[in-house]
Amino acid sequence: MVQVAVAQFAPGLDKEQNLADLRKLVEEAAARGARVVVLPEFAMFTAPRIDERFVASAEPLDGPFVTALGELARRHGVHVVAGMGERVDDPDRISNTLVAVDPDGGIAATYRKMHLYDAFGFRESDVVRPGEIAEPETFTVDGLRFGMQTCYDVRFPEVTRRLVDAGVDVLALPADWVPGPLKEDHWRTLVRARAIENTIYVAAADQHGPTGAGNSMIVDPMGVVVASLGEGTGTAVAPVSAQRIAEVRATNPALRLRRFTVVPRT
Repeated sequence: MVQVAVAQFAPGLDKEQNLADLRKLVEEAAARGARVVVLPEFAMFTAPRIDERFVASAEPLDGPFVTALGELARRHGVHVVAGMGERVDDPDRISNTLVAVDPDGGIAATYRKMHLYDAFGFRESDVVRPGEIAEPETFTVDGLRFGMQTCYDVRFPEVTRRLVDAGVDVLALPADWVPGPLKEDHWRTLVRARAIENTIYVAAADQHGPTGAGNSMIVDPMGVVVASLGEGTGTAVAPVSAQRIAEVRATNPALRLRRFTVVPRT
């Protein structure tokens, strides 16, 4: 059994303030027993619109933000998952990257968002380069395997299924889920659906307003919301266990009974 936390806040244009805010949240989660802390998408820097400010603020994986995450993880003996704008070899674009750092302060896994938010009036692809389809990077804590995907990816069930095929038990889902008509309902429905159809845990950490819709949550393999937040800053913590996954899969062996597999689109 592993205690997992989702941490919700509203990062902005001030990178130092964002770091200060997330430090407090990780400290709070660790004090509550969390071994893994999931922070939102773009926890390093967020602007109201996806534009050149994200490019200007981007950092490499060995830059100050990831270094600070490593120090934080080492200090509290936890894994930390957080979103950032990663500098790439294109002066006009970035990668929307998730990084997981381990209790030794090193990078345990990375994920680069594949499905960009070119919807609901936004054009993320104007400044973000989509991640390549590659073998999923995962990390393991006390026998439970964690995988990562980002925000809009949750609308594409194949992304989660591919992680499950790689042995993932818990999905870390950082997001900056833009609020709007029916958007909060979509978020809650999609997060629970990914847990139910894959019989896994989902730890979904969203930004709250003004940029995000809040409603961060941890969902168990039967789709039960076992911990959640509303619209403000805070942490929610819940245990995840291999035993619960096994119990649910004994009742609902959907993964074993399926007749299709996921093949990347060329």
